[in-house]
Parts: sequence; structure tokens; C-alpha cells
Amino acid sequence: MPIEVGQVEGIFRYPVKSMAGERLESANLGWHGLDGDRRLAFRRIGDRGEFPWLTASKLPELLLFRPQRREDGDAGDLPTHIRTPDGQPMPVFGDDLAAEVGRRYGSPVQMMQLKHGIFDEGSLSVITLDTVSEISQLAGRSPDVRRFRPNVVVRLSRPGPFQEDDWLGGVLSFGEGDDAPAVAVTLRDERCSMLNLDPDSARPAPEVLKAAVRANQNCAGIYATVIRTGRLAVGQSISLRPATGRREGE
Repeated sequence: MPIEVGQVEGIFRYPVKSMAGERLESANLGWHGLDGDRRLAFRRIGDRGEFPWLTASKLPELLLFRPQRREDGDAGDLPTHIRTPDGQPMPVFGDDLAAEVGRRYGSPVQMMQLKHGIFDEGSLSVITLDTVSEISQLAGRSPDVRRFRPNVVVRLSRPGPFQEDDWLGGVLSFGEGDDAPAVAVTLRDERCSMLNLDPDSARPAPEVLKAAVRANQNCAGIYATVIRTGRLAVGQSISLRPATGRREGE
């Protein structure tokens, strides 16, 4: 039987991988995550490896680039321009933007569009406010969910950090009814150096990742895959159907 675990506190989308995100009141959850999430990324032209994408772990300044959509466009539309850290708007697929990012990185890059998105693991990431607060407190930092780059932030009904780990193998449903959007929880979110980067300045704070390592084996939040599409909205209730044979909290 499903157990209500909390409600949706925040929704975030990242149109371009590793660039600044958007905080939303609602978003469509499709088979490949939130519509418009991480559909664009810069490819490192000289890289022949399995993961050629340029991320903020290699160029922290990427966090300071801000995707911009047309004001009259659909909420799921791709951005048309990117505002650079210097405040200059540049077309997404223009040579000027690629040259600017390549100059900062020190090697040529190319903007790419992937229909199903560019994800590290699962197509949806979820974290609770309690987990963010616990790691931030241990690191001596003010809580800022943007450091963790989640898609969904959860306000728990029962306080306590790292409850996401208990959701592994279960199903999270958002809202009411049998047709409510739902995701299967597949993996703990193992963190990297991006957790250290301030979203407003890109300056590193190594104590944040160290706190995650000490507190919960370097994991904070979970990844999930979509099993039922629908509309997510701030304020929706979130219910957990635990993995078979496992009760919440075990």
C-alpha cells in the first residue's frame, strides 16, 4: 500500500547540461524526464571517449551561463539564446557562443541537441530538503538546493536526512489517482566535485563534498526512471510504494 512521504517543494530543469537551471511551478514529465531537461550540451570536439560532454566539473564557469527562451514560447521549448557571465546574449547554435565557451575551456566545443537528453544516470533526480540541510550544516554552509542540481525537491512528512535511500526499488507517485505520474527509484545519487561549486559564483567549496562523504558514503538523493507520464506541480503530494517485501524505514 502506498505511503505518503511528503510533497513537491520545488521543480528544476536544466536546458543545457551544466548551465544554470530554471525553477518552475509545474512541468510535464515525459518518458525521458522533464520536457526540455538537458536536451542540449557542449561536445568536446577532440574527445573520443564514451562521455564527450563538457560539464562544470571541467569548466566551472558553465554554471554562470544562463539559457533564455522566447517569452511567448511553450514552456518545454528549447532556449534560443544563452546569456554569458559577461551579460551578452548569444544564439544557442551560433559560432560566437561555441567560440566563447571554447576559449574559456581551452579547446574547441560544439553545441549538440539530443532528443532524449544527456543524463549521467537516471532521467529524473530527486532529493529532500532534509538531506540538503544536513550536508550543508556539516559543511558549514547555508542550504542551497541548487548545488545539488535536482529535478524534484521533496518536503518530507517525517523529518530526517537521507530517507531517499529507503526508497530504492520502490515507486514514487506525484499527485492523486491511479493515473498520477510515477517513477521507479533505481539508484542512489553518488556525488562528484560539482557539489562543491557555488551556483552564483562557480567558486569551489571542497568541504561540501567531504561532508557528503562523511555523512552518507558520498550519496545524496536518488535517480529514477519514468514509468507513468503526467504533470508535476509544486505542492503535489508524493506517495511511495516500497519495493516488494520491504517496508519504508527498514
